[in-house]
Amino acid sequence: MLDIWSRFVHHNVCRLRPLVETYEVLSSASVDDLWRKVVDLADVSWHPLFTRTNVPYGLIPKPGLIYQAVSRLFPIMSMHIFVEHVEPGELLSVRILAIPGVEERVTYRVESTLCGTQVSYSVTLKGWLSPLIWSIIRPYAARVASELAHAAEQERLLLDRSIREGRSDRTQLPRIPNPDLLGFSLFVICLGHRFVESQLVGN
Repeated sequence: MLDIWSRFVHHNVCRLRPLVETYEVLSSASVDDLWRKVVDLADVSWHPLFTRTNVPYGLIPKPGLIYQAVSRLFPIMSMHIFVEHVEPGELLSVRILAIPGVEERVTYRVESTLCGTQVSYSVTLKGWLSPLIWSIIRPYAARVASELAHAAEQERLLLDRSIREGRSDRTQLPRIPNPDLLGFSLFVICLGHRFVESQLVGN
């Protein structure tokens, strides 16, 4: 009986097809701005599924890198993420190892189009638990591409604003007179003062 049951479960598990979904959005941010956001693994504050990672600031992801991330949905659960493939400025593919019974692969892609910069987020789930996991994370996975685009756009706006404000501050600074002209003027004033004093003493 147990043998029949195990074969039944194995047969149905093997028949499960991988769950594949891709979400795409257009962004006004440049490819460079979006790519910097994608590979900044230390800052996932924008990500609907993660709260933080153990990646140090400034680390550039390369194939073979393994790091940890804390789930936003299950804060007590830490998952391992393995960087599988990187095409600088274009694509980042990772494998997420969270729990037995499910295998998740995620791909971020950035490319320039005539209508703007296209950001895509693709998810592939395999394993007998994949339908359950997908039913939980699907609403959040659907927001990843749009949240990524929004974060990159806001970062660019803040940077441009700080640059404009810096230029404005510089233009409003009082003009400093030419040091040579200032010295000469002081010299002439001193001479005139001494001349007036000598005339008063002589009289």
